[in-house]
Amino acid sequence: MKNSSPKTKPPTLPLAGQIRSPKVEGRKQAAIRRKKPESPSVSGCGLRSSELGLLSAFDLRTSTFNPLPSTILLAVTGMSPAVLTETVWALAQEKEPVIPDRVVVITTIGGRQAIERELLMPSQPDVPTVWQQLRLAVLGQSAEKDSRLNFDAVRLIEAPNPRTGTSDWLEDLRTPEENAATANFILAELRRWTETPDTRLVVSIAGGRKTMGALLYACASLLGRDTDRLTHVLVNDPFDDPRLKPRFYFPKQPQQSLAATDGRTVSAADAKIDLADIPFVPLRNLFERDLVRKPGTFVELVQRCRGKVEEIARRNVRLKLTWSRRVIAVNDLRIKLSPLQCLLMLFLAENAKHALPAPDKYENAIEPLQAFAARVKATCVAEDGNDWRDEASLQKDFDGQRLRKVLDELKTKLRQAGPDAAVLIPLLPEKGRFTLDLAPAAITLKD
Repeated sequence: MKNSSPKTKPPTLPLAGQIRSPKVEGRKQAAIRRKKPESPSVSGCGLRSSELGLLSAFDLRTSTFNPLPSTILLAVTGMSPAVLTETVWALAQEKEPVIPDRVVVITTIGGRQAIERELLMPSQPDVPTVWQQLRLAVLGQSAEKDSRLNFDAVRLIEAPNPRTGTSDWLEDLRTPEENAATANFILAELRRWTETPDTRLVVSIAGGRKTMGALLYACASLLGRDTDRLTHVLVNDPFDDPRLKPRFYFPKQPQQSLAATDGRTVSAADAKIDLADIPFVPLRNLFERDLVRKPGTFVELVQRCRGKVEEIARRNVRLKLTWSRRVIAVNDLRIKLSPLQCLLMLFLAENAKHALPAPDKYENAIEPLQAFAARVKATCVAEDGNDWRDEASLQKDFDGQRLRKVLDELKTKLRQAGPDAAVLIPLLPEKGRFTLDLAPAAITLKD
């Protein structure tokens, strides 16, 4: 999207191997504005960042076909970009070393500035950048000829600005609107890579605000493949402290002597970096058509998956009730209920079993429920000492609020009974629906 000021050129990140002087960088930093200008081309090849995922089978700098799957490190970061160098280092130290071909970072304006300042700018003239130092340590003397560990142009999170009718880069994530925009942005970026078959992803949730990590985890669960990894990086004390001077980035960094806040001097070589693999369920295996073939916003996809889960749950739930006993069986698991809970379950089950008209909201259910209670109580068998139906009654002041409390208590009891019983919970009444969302054939009502 074009910026209203045609003179503003978007700052781009240098490729590994390039060094920019602090003076030039200072002028570049001054050009950063909150308004999102036209997307910059990447690596001087005329491609927009949105097109990169389509070409992951090629080395953009040599235009040669790569027969092996490309490994993409996809990460969210905030004001501590060291999580990138730590993750790359940890991957390279695995029993079977993993060296990403490309590093793709999702962040905010402040996060990009931190990356440029700490990783991609030399601390002084004629000194390699931290990223160049890391590439040399991981790739060896051939680093300058190796196309791996290429730092892609940073993906700046953007959100629509209704006031201007344009999209702006985000400075932070604070409002619900900014969180929603971030979820959609992460989802779109992740989809770009997961829909490219010749890539494998290493997704890092170690950086950025906790919200960013949580959203990236959720998106990876929605779109991730069996071949993708989800990771978090851990560094021992005091190397995880951003107040170290100079800062820690990886164990073999040239600046080995680091001053801690307690006056100690520690060596970077003594740092221990652990990479934790976080298990995730690739939901695309269940909902491929909904997740991949029907693109949408993050919230839309979550709702679509939730609907599919509830549909599966409905197909696998069997509910048995006995009029004279305060016990229900959910998939043959017996659960004892209170008189009010049992009355409510019988009311819902009968309506669902016989497809009777259902109240549209809680308040409108009170009168039908009172009439139902009177009918149930009248059928009590006095000679049966276990028949509970003489307790089937509602207090005169029973209202919608009290009904919600009974329903909440019922859900809690089902949850406590274990997963076999908890499958009934999403089928119980919820906002906008006062029904038991279960097929008649799945319900058994015994005398």
